[in-house]
Amino acid sequence: MSVAHADDGLPKIPNKKPLKVGFAQTESNNPWRLAETKSFKNVAAKCGWQMVMTDANSSAAKQVSDIQSMIAQHVDLLVFPPREEKPLVPVVMQAKKVGIPVILVDRNIDQSMAKAGRDYITFIGSDFIDQGHRAADWLVKATGGKASIIELEGSTGASVANDPKKGFDEVIAKNPGMKIIASQSDDFARDKGRQVIETLLQAHPDVTAVYTHNDEMALGAIATIKAAGKTPGKDITIDGTKGGLEAIKAGELGASVQSSPFFGPLACDVAEKYAQGQKIPPWGKVSDRFYDKTNVDESVQYGY
Repeated sequence: MSVAHADDGLPKIPNKKPLKVGFAQTESNNPWRLAETKSFKNVAAKCGWQMVMTDANSSAAKQVSDIQSMIAQHVDLLVFPPREEKPLVPVVMQAKKVGIPVILVDRNIDQSMAKAGRDYITFIGSDFIDQGHRAADWLVKATGGKASIIELEGSTGASVANDPKKGFDEVIAKNPGMKIIASQSDDFARDKGRQVIETLLQAHPDVTAVYTHNDEMALGAIATIKAAGKTPGKDITIDGTKGGLEAIKAGELGASVQSSPFFGPLACDVAEKYAQGQKIPPWGKVSDRFYDKTNVDESVQYGY
């Protein structure tokens, strides 16, 4: 396991204030992304950061271009969630080559192409495979081990979609009474979730459960399920938004595994420790809450 340290050949963070920090957001079309961006805006002054912020509008190519522009502006540090695992690798390597340190948050890049602790400081984020395991375990118990499942996936090519799917599918495969009858990407968007689930419900009227990779897709699916004259309530999702928690309270959403969007303070802490010469592990693992009807009343405060 590589441990990041400036003396090991990784770029250093300059000892100055303010630090010019580039934050390249993937998109701003849902509450999770808005909360993540706000987290960095809120922590900037406390951390002594002068933020350069962009929005890729759901395009990996634009995010690459945004980061290249930040490199040209000679930012002191890059912090961003890579929209997709492979397309963002070259720009991480480009930053390393010109001496700009990188911290990845929320989503990671392909570790066979670039490694945390060797090519960039660290990845701060959830164990997405474990999230998928927890979601599937809940669904197995909730359905008595019998379900026909539609899976609504996140952004194609992103670690935050690939890994929850892998974890969920692993558990479902071990339960003969559980079957994934359809799986399709909705790109984490509520409107797209509504459209895709409408088509899938028509094609698979025998569906008994829906698993989505975020609350926005789940809320879109719930609206469509109700419009189709069915009763929602066996859905399982990953996020922990306020809307998702309210849906659990209403009995329309079964459970939600939180993916915290509050990376600003975590990235600040890592950057300060790295600048002081402390060794940084390649993965700063974020612990995630799990919400269902047993704890939702006291957990609404954690929604966003």
